[in-house]
Amino acid sequence: MATSAPTAGGGLQMMVAGVVKKMTAESAARAALGAGAIVMDTLAANDRRLPHEKIERIRQLRPDMILLAGGTDGGTRKHVIAMAELLRAAQPRPRLGLAFSLPVIYAGNREVADEIVAMLGDKVALQIVDNVRPTLEREHLGPARDAIHELFLEHVMQQAPGYAKLMSWTDVPIMPTPGAMGLIIEEKRRGVNVVGVDIGGATTDVFSVFDGVFNRTVSANLGMSYSVSNVLAEAGIANIQRWVPFDLEEHELRDRIGNKMIRPTTIPQTLDELKIEQAISREALRLSFVQHEQFAVKLRGTQRSAGLGTGFGAEESESLVDRMKLDLVVGSGGVLSHAPRRVQAMMMMIDAFAVEGITEIAVDSIFMMPHLGVLSTIHPAAATEVFEKDCLVYLGTCIAPVYGKQGGKHGKLLDLEWRLAGTGADYKKETLSVGELRRIDLRDGAHAEAILKPVRGVDLGAGPGEAIHRQLRGGVVGLVLDGRGRRPLAVPTERAARVAAAQRWSSALDVYPT
Repeated sequence: MATSAPTAGGGLQMMVAGVVKKMTAESAARAALGAGAIVMDTLAANDRRLPHEKIERIRQLRPDMILLAGGTDGGTRKHVIAMAELLRAAQPRPRLGLAFSLPVIYAGNREVADEIVAMLGDKVALQIVDNVRPTLEREHLGPARDAIHELFLEHVMQQAPGYAKLMSWTDVPIMPTPGAMGLIIEEKRRGVNVVGVDIGGATTDVFSVFDGVFNRTVSANLGMSYSVSNVLAEAGIANIQRWVPFDLEEHELRDRIGNKMIRPTTIPQTLDELKIEQAISREALRLSFVQHEQFAVKLRGTQRSAGLGTGFGAEESESLVDRMKLDLVVGSGGVLSHAPRRVQAMMMMIDAFAVEGITEIAVDSIFMMPHLGVLSTIHPAAATEVFEKDCLVYLGTCIAPVYGKQGGKHGKLLDLEWRLAGTGADYKKETLSVGELRRIDLRDGAHAEAILKPVRGVDLGAGPGEAIHRQLRGGVVGLVLDGRGRRPLAVPTERAARVAAAQRWSSALDVYPT
């Protein structure tokens, strides 16, 4: 029986440490996030905190485990040892199971491993694995991820009520829900650039695969109930208000958000409450995706000078996330999977992820993705088939032209000619104008042969003004033509104009029928 375990006691909470914040420490954070952990803090030799501040931070946070990296193989020794000395001085205790020693995984310079054992072996439950960054140009995260997973089951999940009984029911490994979801998204990576998101009450997980590279991040305080007030604090009241399609006083919106936080298990009882919840979800998703973009970057490590503080990563790398290259967005979590109308889920993801070009949108039908992630470790082909045929509900395809000041000068963005694939019927002709939002009915399972001709200065992915001839996938909603412009969307700041814009966008796709 394939099994995924809900996160116990708030999930797997980790600290990671490395020598250079934008290099080995960042690789350690990627390993922890990929294993399904919440990274509470990242320590580095060059993070500008004094040693006593780092020691106090370790004692204060009391993580479930620590991942210590640092130094390429054969590289720096003294800075790795200095980070280990901080751990020894802190004498950290685990958050759960006070009788246990804190698990610490060392995944740094292998030539320092013996010294790390001598320093920490009698202080913590130490495990040595391969270096997460053996060279500047290569990451090797697998062994560290596997060790995190094993220690999570041995130390953290053992404190969860009923875990022993659960173990007796299954003969395959149990894994955390976020890690299981990451596996099925990663399995989907073959030839497809995909973003997956799981939005919950306290956290939002984002997964992506671009050009075969998998990344996962968790936004630990961006959720729809327990963390909803933090969404307000991070996004600001104005950013939430811009998605509310009716006039609402600022203090009333704040009160409703506060009520949701103190009564986290309640669900919307009126249409207005539903509209507010879906407005909040856009900001929770948007903020989580921005954090993901900032973390999912190409490897940093170009040496610019000899100094530790500026020697590496002096030149910021571009994010691996490219909205124009994004093929598929998959949404999961109650606010998306159980939206009363599928078009609501589609609009939430279009707005939150600010998709560009041509992007398919889907949702997890019944929160099946974690189970399929575990199944993929046993029978990858079966997991992928069920994922495609039973798990995903395809909402349709969004066509969002990108244009700046030079595009759409005369009000027209593109001409679209389409017909049902394989029918040989005459092409239907559509025109998309600046600011327009429109839906074309194309049923689930159907494909359209389409010729898209953007005007000069307008880009759909092939370059400004370049036509695209391809098949478009239909869905429960169909095709959505989004001519609202370059992302992020320019929403009017004046109150009446802002409400009118939100109402116009909702009416265009019949998001909230009256």
